[in-house]
Amino acid sequence: MRFIILLSLTVCTAAYSPSFTRRDVMRNFAASGIVVANTQAANALSACNPKANNCVFAKLTPPSGKSKSAAIKDIRAAIKAYPKNGQANIDGGGWKIIKDDLGLKGTARIEYRSSGNGFFAKALNDGKPFVDDLELQVNSKGVVQFKSQSRVGDSDFGVNKKRVKYLSKGLKSQGWTK
Repeated sequence: MRFIILLSLTVCTAAYSPSFTRRDVMRNFAASGIVVANTQAANALSACNPKANNCVFAKLTPPSGKSKSAAIKDIRAAIKAYPKNGQANIDGGGWKIIKDDLGLKGTARIEYRSSGNGFFAKALNDGKPFVDDLELQVNSKGVVQFKSQSRVGDSDFGVNKKRVKYLSKGLKSQGWTK
């Protein structure tokens, strides 16, 4: 906020008068055409909180020379290869693609559900399945970022790590690297 106000005052300094209001300053700032951009890179997911025990972040690079569209094709194939009834005793309630905008914006979101039959689902979640979200972001070079996170709780007992590992393994078998 201080940066914007300082910049606004700088823009208005030449035309300053005691009758200037904050509204005048902001109007002049907006009219100056100066844009304050978000410093976070476009096509980047936010990293997991380092203290979070229910979130996994990973990044994979496609083989050299692979186009973004070919990389997206690999990513979709890895997603579709994930068993609908889960794997390694996780995601027994299945999964579904909530948003697939990989071709246009390079983003996708998939929802995974536990079976709801486990001890923790019964004891802590009234027998309802736990729900996790996997977000994907693909940049212009085809590099994909994964962020898999539980919606509730502080721990996921390694579920998100197993999920990302499974998807990463499918891509690594096609020459993708960390």
